[in-house]
Amino acid sequence: MSETHNTEPSKENVSGIRRLSGGWPWIPRVATLVLTLLTIDYLFNLQLINIVTKVESQFFYVVVALMLPLVFLLWPMSRHASRNKVPWYDIILFLAASVICGFFVYNAETILDYGWEYAAPQYAVVFSFLFWVTVIEAIRRAGGLPIAMIVGVASLYPIFADKLPGPIQGFPSAPDQTAIYMAMSREGIMGVPLQAFANIVIGFLLFGVALQKTGGGRFFINLAFALLGHVRGGPAKVAVFSSGLMGSMSGSVITNVMTTGVMSIPAMRRVGFSRSYAAGVEACASTGGVLMPPVMGATAFIMAAFLNIPYGTIALAAVVPSVLYFLGLFIQIDAYAARNKLQGLPASELPSLKQTLKEGWYFIFVFALLIWMLFFLRREATAPFFATVLLLVINQVLPYQRWKWQDVKDFFAESGKLFAELIAILTGVGLLVGALSVTGLSGTIANDLIYLAGGNTLVLLLMGALTSFVLGIGMTVTAAYIFLAVALAPALINGGGMDPLAVHLFILYWGMLSFITPPVALGAFAAATVAGSNAMKTGVEAMRLGSVIYFIPFLFVLNPALIFQGTWSEILLVIVQALIGVTLIASAMQGWLIGVGSLAASKLLQWPIRLGLIAGGMILAIPGGGPVPLTNLELSLISAALIIPAVIAAALTHKSYERREKALA
Repeated sequence: MSETHNTEPSKENVSGIRRLSGGWPWIPRVATLVLTLLTIDYLFNLQLINIVTKVESQFFYVVVALMLPLVFLLWPMSRHASRNKVPWYDIILFLAASVICGFFVYNAETILDYGWEYAAPQYAVVFSFLFWVTVIEAIRRAGGLPIAMIVGVASLYPIFADKLPGPIQGFPSAPDQTAIYMAMSREGIMGVPLQAFANIVIGFLLFGVALQKTGGGRFFINLAFALLGHVRGGPAKVAVFSSGLMGSMSGSVITNVMTTGVMSIPAMRRVGFSRSYAAGVEACASTGGVLMPPVMGATAFIMAAFLNIPYGTIALAAVVPSVLYFLGLFIQIDAYAARNKLQGLPASELPSLKQTLKEGWYFIFVFALLIWMLFFLRREATAPFFATVLLLVINQVLPYQRWKWQDVKDFFAESGKLFAELIAILTGVGLLVGALSVTGLSGTIANDLIYLAGGNTLVLLLMGALTSFVLGIGMTVTAAYIFLAVALAPALINGGGMDPLAVHLFILYWGMLSFITPPVALGAFAAATVAGSNAMKTGVEAMRLGSVIYFIPFLFVLNPALIFQGTWSEILLVIVQALIGVTLIASAMQGWLIGVGSLAASKLLQWPIRLGLIAGGMILAIPGGGPVPLTNLELSLISAALIIPAVIAAALTHKSYERREKALA
């Protein structure tokens, strides 16, 4: 989550945060400490600081008031502005943002009592306009210009809604009414995304930062090297294992690449992996980590709020899809290493498993506590606080990674940056959602999409996949998901008759694909920077390595049994079919099948064999019935007709190839 769990660092400003010096670093530290104490008081209902936590909406405004102004200190106005000192105009903006947000904190009860979201005094209208502008500038700095432009234009939509063409026409709203609705209603800035952040995400962000600052990242990397470093293609498998765990912890693809990639990519290069392939592995592993339970990105927590279900239900549903993704990645790496005869690292160069576990056993213990509280006690809001406290107590007792005063300061500083970034993005997306809500478009756009798709569920799914991918390019995954959860999800659920959880996960998965798909492929480009490889070549390699992720969302949205929605017999059948299908596809992509050998032994037959396995694997994995016009039995027979001849041909050509090699030797 960061982007822990919970937010991607902005796509433009990965390294653009200002380096505060002097007394300035204390502002985000103190703001984060205050927010942490207030959140604990609010979530545990302690009522020790109930001046600002007794009214829910007031607490939400406090969260924004503490974090949003920090954006003007931490992110420069432009790329060319100084990153070493805070200029006078940013100090003014910081103070102005504090006053504007403070106004809503002070008047939170009055807003509720007198219904200001519908009719507010003129001075409140002025502050609402100022709040609106402040949020757009904050999201521009922390989220980048593309998302700021999208949010800015969309937030003006209610004023001109009646002048736009048919499908996107809505009920108009006066500028004054639009401003107060955005600032004060529970459908605008203070909507579901911000509520999810305040109620759940803060704790997981703190847990993720604490885990990294106590050496959790190093432990998982060492554990991966100790377990897998010696096997065929070991360093690449280490990257998958460690980046998967780290991604679940940080929730950020870019941060994950820059953290684990500096260790895994050079190790892959040492045993013979090319630069672009090594970078592609790291990009795919880091992307998959954000989709892996038990702690996924911020988007998953917002999804829980949208669907009004426990986060544990979402995490459980994500288990099989993430396993399928990582299985496909592992199979491709193993096949590539086997085909190119790439070995692991010498045992003498690897960390000791016994020593690694001795020094870091408590990380596993803390994760176990977190999982127990999430899945069995259903304490999503408070679980990360208990886990964080336990982690820090054990960390201070043991002699390996004890925090000093500087570590405490770094912890609050790092958490503050993550909080500020995510608050900027979520308040900005709140404007977007508010614009759809106030005009009534959120209720009618679903019908328009169904009409455009001609009522065909598969066409609607393809439209959804393409839209999610395109929005994932210009927006963070969280922002893209929230927009589509309002605009597209109802069409798929109501018009297509699909499972709500499957639909929302489908949108999340396709939003993530922009990180490994050219021409954008930001995760791959970040890995290419570490590896010193060609960015576009790395993107193509990542796209091929992560190929199974392009159709996994279709599997579980067409049959929710893959996300544990159905009878156990149906669930087991679908999972087994998907596992076999993914194994065949991944093997064919790299030209090596376990138990058979090379699929490229014959130049004439290799492509018919590989295409047969890919097509057969896909058909086997696709569930029959519903929108698919064939039954499971019919699909299985078709897949068998493709797979069996391909496997026999591969086995025969490989044996013939081995005999020729022996004869030449």
